[in-house]
Amino acid sequence: MKHDLLIIGAGPGGYIAAIRAAQLGLNVACVEKEPRLGGTCLRVGCIPSKALLESSEKYLETQHALAAHGIKISGAELDLPTMQARKDGVVKSLTDGVAFLFKKNKITRYEGNASFVSKNTVQVGDQIIEAERIIIATGSKAAQLRGIEFDFDRVGTSTEALSYPEVPEHLVIIGAGYIGLEIGSVWKRLGSKVTVLEFLPIILPGMDGEIRDEAFKMLKKQGLEFRLGTKVTGARATEKGAIVEIEGSEPIECDRVLVAAGRLPNTDGLNLAAAGLATDEKGRISVDAHYRTQVENIYAIGDVIAGPMLAHKAEEEGVACVEGIVTGYGHVNYDAIPAVAYTDPEIAGVGKTEEQLKEAGIEYKKGTFPFIANGRAKAIAQTQGKVKILADARTDRILGVHIIGPRAGDLIAEAVAAIEFGATAEDLRRTSHAHPTLAECLKEAAFAVEGAALSM
Repeated sequence: MKHDLLIIGAGPGGYIAAIRAAQLGLNVACVEKEPRLGGTCLRVGCIPSKALLESSEKYLETQHALAAHGIKISGAELDLPTMQARKDGVVKSLTDGVAFLFKKNKITRYEGNASFVSKNTVQVGDQIIEAERIIIATGSKAAQLRGIEFDFDRVGTSTEALSYPEVPEHLVIIGAGYIGLEIGSVWKRLGSKVTVLEFLPIILPGMDGEIRDEAFKMLKKQGLEFRLGTKVTGARATEKGAIVEIEGSEPIECDRVLVAAGRLPNTDGLNLAAAGLATDEKGRISVDAHYRTQVENIYAIGDVIAGPMLAHKAEEEGVACVEGIVTGYGHVNYDAIPAVAYTDPEIAGVGKTEEQLKEAGIEYKKGTFPFIANGRAKAIAQTQGKVKILADARTDRILGVHIIGPRAGDLIAEAVAAIEFGATAEDLRRTSHAHPTLAECLKEAAFAVEGAALSM
């Protein structure tokens, strides 16, 4: 078979690129090794974790939060199989949706592992597929630490941690990044003792420091136990559970271990050398500003190239890459790519952190506004956290926005749009915001940039 464009990988970057290419008139094919389309994000990552986070939050509400609203509940019980079944149903509906979109857009789907034969040819099982252009969008895989003996049951990755058949009495999480804290929050709400081990002296590396420090205090108050600056030297399953070995400290016996120590580009089995490609020292494929590799007809997007490993970043690159191929122009503004941790409260950021601005020697103004001073936050009894806006001291242009608080993942969209369109803090504070809404906190933080918050 011969196609105009072949995409290897049907995750968020790959399937979005395939759909956009088909819309632009190309004969498109996509190779995916898993039976279900959607990649790690839809099948075993972003979507199932958010489904469990929502369900576990509702369970926690029945235990502690509803009485203050005048709602008395007795006898509420956890039905974990039903909770897991709901999560699986959400995943199935979305992966089925991607399959429908492939059919609607007449995208040819090949199931199996792709291996390059040449720069224009890929083998999938017994089939040889030719394409004028090829996009590599194979995503990432969980990093494996030295000394960790995975049995993918008692000691495993986020994939296993999203499908535990029972609530672990004691869950140890190696890594205090987004994945570890989100999944840790799920099982803590459902009744686990959760211990988070992190090699660095901080949680959520890369996040704005002021926001990160608030998150650390809040998560500790919720009952997550943190041991920072801790080097894990080994972990293995035992007859009764698992054991984690720590440098300079006693081993920890627990029920299960989640290894969430980052992710690595996934290029396993692609036989890149046959296409004239190689990876850098971090296993990434090098590309230019148009996502072209050193081989002129081969492109790469998403987690296999440099940059944050985020599903929406891969989607933006997929669209930009394809539009560049067809129209000659495609662009991604990497200063306007948000990041969100779906803990409670949620944490979100876009643009530069305060630490980055200081390091670059950029003079800035800062405005913050707490949710506790917001009417909507009080009405819904979610008043933890703040909005923080960083603006250029000379031009007033917004350089970064960081939020910890209710629905931060939704609120950050306004900040992303502001940065994308080059808005100033004055632009934001002169924009009407409905009252009462959580979004008013952004308006107030924009006023605070000039030291003039209206509600404080």
